[in-house]
Amino acid sequence: MFSLRPKRDPSVLNADLHCHSSVSDGTLSPGEIALRAKEKGVQLWALTDHDELSGLAIAAEAARDADLPFVPGVEISVTWGPETLHIVGLRVDPDSRVLADGLEHTRSGRMRRAHEMAAQLDEVGIHDSLEGALAYAGNPDLIGRTHFARYIVEVGRCDDVKEVFTKYLIAGKPGYVPVQWATLDDALAWIAAAGGVAVIAHPGRYRLDERELRDLFVQFKERGGVGIEVVTGSHSPDQYKRFAKLAQEYGFRASRGSDFHGPLESRCELGSLPNLPDTVVPIWRDWA
Repeated sequence: MFSLRPKRDPSVLNADLHCHSSVSDGTLSPGEIALRAKEKGVQLWALTDHDELSGLAIAAEAARDADLPFVPGVEISVTWGPETLHIVGLRVDPDSRVLADGLEHTRSGRMRRAHEMAAQLDEVGIHDSLEGALAYAGNPDLIGRTHFARYIVEVGRCDDVKEVFTKYLIAGKPGYVPVQWATLDDALAWIAAAGGVAVIAHPGRYRLDERELRDLFVQFKERGGVGIEVVTGSHSPDQYKRFAKLAQEYGFRASRGSDFHGPLESRCELGSLPNLPDTVVPIWRDWA
């Protein structure tokens, strides 16, 4: 058992509660991520692979060996109106049958989608993309856009993954195939059944106007949502301030996470984010 109540303000804890391993769409294994987090000065770490729990046991063991406090997590893909959202579950029970069954249902549509993506890319001269993407997917059940993006870089159509997501795999571009993910109600129910707390990942990244964003916050809170990511690799400094104010307004706790996917593909490094603003209540304040 460890304490998450440092002698000073808990908002300064170097917590990184959002990152991905090769079990979903990261490039490092769960064990490698744990070691890197420790090396980068992370004091509290969560692995939150997309729609998958299978990396948590390895991550927990590696974190224990590195003397790094670990939080089991997951990031659930959610369809909300026309937008795809991500809901992070923290402190979930990795053995929850309800959560595992729900995530399995969510994953089941990924391969059908991948075939459609490959067909579209073939039409614009990017051939054999399904096979190429699968070579990058540590878990074929979780094949997704990032794996296709890495293959598109490999064959020389783009210089990096960032460029891929301006020319392909986004709405209106070749390779984009929408999918029906879990509902918001489903995701929150699964996280609750697993004893976890639900957090809206990188809310500043979604294509929502002010009214839609506030509608999301209201629905999320009414259904038991606890927090929002305030300081994240997907937010600008101005957005840190904006979402800190919204967290206060709606009574949400604030989370912090890099959304790290790998050394060459991430907006920021593990453990490198600024501290949470001292105006918010950290999601981890009462954890032990």
